[in-house]
Amino acid sequence: MRGRWWFAAVRPQGKREGTWALPKGLDDPGEAPADTALREGFEETGVHARLTSKLGDVRYVYTWDGERVFKVVSFFLAHALRGRIGALPPGMEIEVADARWLRLADGPRLLAYKGEREMAAKAAERLASDPL
Repeated sequence: MRGRWWFAAVRPQGKREGTWALPKGLDDPGEAPADTALREGFEETGVHARLTSKLGDVRYVYTWDGERVFKVVSFFLAHALRGRIGALPPGMEIEVADARWLRLADGPRLLAYKGEREMAAKAAERLASDPL
């Protein structure tokens, strides 16, 4: 893994093999988006991290139970501190089928969702001048 940037990706439960996404989830009541990112990142990957900066927001609309839902997802750049990828807390197998490290350079090609591919490209651009 040395000499390259990597990111933690998840395959959501019920999605086909090769469907990769970034960890994310809903804010708990009173929880700041940055705290949500750290909590959800750990819950979905098994890795504790330290946030370094906000990458940006992805906005989209979807239909749920016949109603249009407008959603904003905030993404953050983080550095892994401890934990083991895929060692999920009990109960998370309901949400996550798999978690693994993927090369950041491959993110814009491997991630399933357009906004997440854009965030991976933004992270790679931001880290291009950052020494490993």
